[in-house]
Amino acid sequence: MSAEKKHGLPENFGRRVLMSLCGVIICAVSVGIFKIAALGVDPFQSFMAGLDALVPISFGTLYVIANCVLFFFALCFDRHYIGIATFINLFLLGYITQFSYEFFQTIIVNPTLPVRILCLAAGVIIICFGSAFYMTADLGVSTYDAVALIIVNTWKKGRFLYVRIITDLVCVAIGVTLFLLSGGKPKDIITIAGAGTIITAFFMGPLIEFFNVHCAIPFLNKKKSA
Repeated sequence: MSAEKKHGLPENFGRRVLMSLCGVIICAVSVGIFKIAALGVDPFQSFMAGLDALVPISFGTLYVIANCVLFFFALCFDRHYIGIATFINLFLLGYITQFSYEFFQTIIVNPTLPVRILCLAAGVIIICFGSAFYMTADLGVSTYDAVALIIVNTWKKGRFLYVRIITDLVCVAIGVTLFLLSGGKPKDIITIAGAGTIITAFFMGPLIEFFNVHCAIPFLNKKKSA
């Protein structure tokens, strides 16, 4: 039995932590790219974008506050889903997204529609790659992911597929409402709830699975050289 197993830690624990960290960083950078594309972000980020438009504090800090609320929800009802990766996501993703977006704004100024579409495509590929590493590491889920899991597995309410669709739709609806309340124009709703939102909500699975099989799982199981 390995030293890691003796201490109750998962096999390849150090590598799993590295995968979680890199996965979160990659996903955060991809969200920055999505924001440059301005063609919609994933459902939870739609909510965060609406909240960001209404609340006058930095996105990184706002992300931590919003996720702390969800963290206490998970802590109260089923802490099984909380792990190292949960905290990495909670404290890093918002700030890295903010930094990435501000950086990309300096090199991609006033992007044309073709450039925005290209950014959207790049964002989808990158977020799927990062998600594969984050998920394969299996060291906890994000606080938002925990919500649907608790509803289904702890409260025994519905099937995950449908519950997740409902929570995603609620996030988008709240995000759009907050965006409009902040003074956003209806024609600009597409920037937070558009094609990117639909793609990330319904069509990322096969690409994440591809990166799981060809990148994340081989990296996790890679033997150390002698």
